[in-house]
Amino acid sequence: MTEDPFHIVAWQRLDGTTTTSGMLAAQNVPELAALGVRHVINLALADSPGALANEAGLLDAAGIAFTHIPVPFSAPEKSHFLAFCDALEHGPRPVHVHCIMNWRVSAFFYRYHREVCCMPDAEARALLDQQWTPEDSDHADAPAWAQFIGGE
Repeated sequence: MTEDPFHIVAWQRLDGTTTTSGMLAAQNVPELAALGVRHVINLALADSPGALANEAGLLDAAGIAFTHIPVPFSAPEKSHFLAFCDALEHGPRPVHVHCIMNWRVSAFFYRYHREVCCMPDAEARALLDQQWTPEDSDHADAPAWAQFIGGE
């Protein structure tokens, strides 16, 4: 097995078939393929600064399925979370989920772990806190994320 590409922004391995990160670059696509990733879910907007141009095409050329769920950073919604759950549960594995800084992704997995997997809150929270803590962030959109992770 290939070693995890820790040089990818905010790389995190959640389990044997699930990895997450911030933004991807074109050179990361073959690295994900070498890891055996079969599905990539992107929660960032296509026009986010630093977003990978033609991500769907690059992944398709590498034989990796792609799901794009654009989540505005200022307005995460329950509909985004439900689409994420559907893509995660019905897409091929291993899966890699990313956004720009791994903040959206970590918040989505926090809810997923708690609400779907019934993971104890402290364990789910420890995974979230490795990337960011919305309630303690001074980012202008942090209150929307604190509300989102609270299940609203």
